[in-house]
Amino acid sequence: ADFNYGADEYDAEGNEEPKALPEGSETMPYIDESPTMSPQLSARGQESGDGVSPTPTDGLGTGGERDAGKGLEMRKLVLSGFLASEEIYINQLEALLLPMKPLKATATTSQPVLTLQQIETIFYKIQDIYEIHKEFYDSLCPKVQQWDSNVTMGHLFQKLASQLGVYKAFVDNYKIALETAEKCSQSNYQFQKISEVGEGTGLQPQVAADTFSLPSALLYKPIDRVTRSTLVLHDLLKHTPADHPDYPLLQDALRISQNFLSSINEDIDPRRTAVTTPKGETRQLVKDGFLVELSEGSRKLRHVFLFTDVLLCAKLKKTAVGKHQQYDCKWYVPLADLVFPSPEESEHCPQVHVIPDHELEDMKMKISTIKSEMQKEKANKGQSRAIERLKKKMFENEFWLLLNSPAIPFRIHNRNGKSYLFLLSSDYERSEWREAIQRLQKKDLQAFVLSSVELQVLTGSCFKLRTVHNIPVTSNKDDDESPGLYGFLHVIVHSAKGFKQSANLYCTLEVDSFGYFVSKAKTRVFRDTTEPQWNEEFEIELEGSQSLRILCYEKCYDKTKLNKDNNEIVDKIMGKGQIQLDPQAVQTKNWHMDVIEMNGIKVEFSMKFTSRDMSLKRTPSKKQTGVFGVKISVVTKRERSKVPYIVRQCIEEVEKRGIEEVGIYRISGVATDIQALKAVFDANNKDILVMLSDMDINAIAGTLKLYFRELPEPLLTDRLYPAFMEGIALSDPAAKENCMMHLLRSLPDPNLITFLFLLEHLKRVAEKEPINKMSLHNLATVFGPTLLRPSEGESKAHLTLASDIWSHDVMAQVQVLLYYLQHPPISFTELKRNTLYFSTDV
Repeated sequence: ADFNYGADEYDAEGNEEPKALPEGSETMPYIDESPTMSPQLSARGQESGDGVSPTPTDGLGTGGERDAGKGLEMRKLVLSGFLASEEIYINQLEALLLPMKPLKATATTSQPVLTLQQIETIFYKIQDIYEIHKEFYDSLCPKVQQWDSNVTMGHLFQKLASQLGVYKAFVDNYKIALETAEKCSQSNYQFQKISEVGEGTGLQPQVAADTFSLPSALLYKPIDRVTRSTLVLHDLLKHTPADHPDYPLLQDALRISQNFLSSINEDIDPRRTAVTTPKGETRQLVKDGFLVELSEGSRKLRHVFLFTDVLLCAKLKKTAVGKHQQYDCKWYVPLADLVFPSPEESEHCPQVHVIPDHELEDMKMKISTIKSEMQKEKANKGQSRAIERLKKKMFENEFWLLLNSPAIPFRIHNRNGKSYLFLLSSDYERSEWREAIQRLQKKDLQAFVLSSVELQVLTGSCFKLRTVHNIPVTSNKDDDESPGLYGFLHVIVHSAKGFKQSANLYCTLEVDSFGYFVSKAKTRVFRDTTEPQWNEEFEIELEGSQSLRILCYEKCYDKTKLNKDNNEIVDKIMGKGQIQLDPQAVQTKNWHMDVIEMNGIKVEFSMKFTSRDMSLKRTPSKKQTGVFGVKISVVTKRERSKVPYIVRQCIEEVEKRGIEEVGIYRISGVATDIQALKAVFDANNKDILVMLSDMDINAIAGTLKLYFRELPEPLLTDRLYPAFMEGIALSDPAAKENCMMHLLRSLPDPNLITFLFLLEHLKRVAEKEPINKMSLHNLATVFGPTLLRPSEGESKAHLTLASDIWSHDVMAQVQVLLYYLQHPPISFTELKRNTLYFSTDV
């Protein structure tokens, strides 16, 4: 069986890529001695996956199994995989030793390629390591070939571990060996050509004629091998019964190996983030991460590395199974030559093609549905193959979302000519990159051009120096990681202090969902002040969120700086900060007050969290005089109207001055304004119309949504909810039309008339989509779950996870409203006339 440590990864174009061992560079790699709890999923296993030992994927068993037959089979699978990689390792050592003989032969001649001392330094202890592993392989191979319950092999692993002193000597010499090899390669053409014999082993593709591959490709192998052996010992112990004679021997071998790895990690850790330039200077990695680049008109996922003097943009190379994974440098800009173009300078840059919101929402729905299916599979102890298939599908969808959702431009310009454009979803993140680069640019930096060898060494070091190993999608998380919060976060932004001079100030709030951050709310601008008092409340929907970010801006009113690109943010960030959303601290009924300190500024805010199942609860109003929380039939009867006054007035105001507002109904209104309007409508105050005309249009839109959300039962009723779910799932168009129209007829008259009134309004809003960016799909996404929800009892009956509530029926709720929005105009009179032809049973 061909098993691998490390799950599949995708390259920047979304192609499936097997993870493999990093190529070496001139610094010692940090070695991970920790066990892989789940080899095929563990990030640690991925980082060092060289196709070493097998990972069961077809229900062969779990780590805790002690079933004798399965345990025996699992041990054989682990050992078979390990033997295959051991054979590759021995071949690699042979390839490393290949140039040693001709080099030694010339050392005693009048024209030596290298001196004997240089040869001894470069190839120190490699012959010994080769002999140790050859003996181990020759002893283990026949045992695995004649495998049965009586075979023992623990003593072979114990002996291998007892010889790690040879590896310690190799490690102590490693840095000087690498430096010697590189110096000899650069100064001695003959040695360079001899060393390229290593290229013929298929270990590394030839990058350039002057590339010296032997030390960077092969000298790393012995260090990596100890880590591989340690992982295999973990696997063997997992599937070896405690009373088996091998068990204590394997435990002893594991203890020795872990102690060895710990000791050498202490020696090499300080060098972990640095790479040495050929001139002997240290180039430190300051920051790295995944960014979306707009390249030749299409979006590409890049891994961007910021070093002390250069910004390097790379992607993982496409490599065949078993080959070593490397980064491919797409471009680099020395920081001395890097500038950020001003908005007017960036007019010539390519324009950003923004993916429509409804496509992004559709993809989120798909991802949530897959999550639900995975939870059901796990709960029913489904086949691991089915779960892996779902996981792969989820990764593909999340990767698409990660690639297509960012829209905030981050432009990089090389003063020697070329410009580059990244797209980010978070202004906070853009600010982090810009500030990190500007801090480094304060130093005395020199412009330079990297030679092909220098560029290869630098790019080769990226794999080991990187701090971000996985694409930031939720499917890359371990099962025991927090899934984040699902529900509604209520945040009041109170005030800020610490500004040195008066300015026009506002705040934005960002939360993470689906692996990336998005801006969710924005306060009003507080003009000409050093101590803004916003006191604005926002309700933010959380979709697996773990962090809240607050950014404080100074508003720019200078028209010359405003870019034609809608997504460009030209306002100046005065400060920014982030807090973790701790479920224990947040999930209380009371407000939790906090302060974020940012760049000398303190922003005061409060927050509380409502889970999704709590937000479903509709509490009828105790006083039947108001309109919020009161049955729609009671309100219309009291008002002697067909549609509640609050619905008519809010819709009229939105159509008068908000129909062209970007994001109308999607962007949150200020919660305090919404509460003020709610109080006025409940009291039936005579000043309602004056207040409406002065109020921010998003607050009026928010009041209308709140009215429908607080109805004692949803507008389309609890009774008909299951029938709507079944109707929208019908495949035959004629049957669906009959069913969906029949369901409307079955609604009480006040509910039906109000629904049809709202429907026509939403269609008029969508007609302005080119201006307000609100399509029928966007509007259905906003209103569907508000007008159509399962009753409390029903939602509890099939709820298995907090996150399931988001996906379980929401897609169908959106589809129901979208069906009616896309339907030709529906007349109340026509509907009622047709009642005669249909049964009244639902």
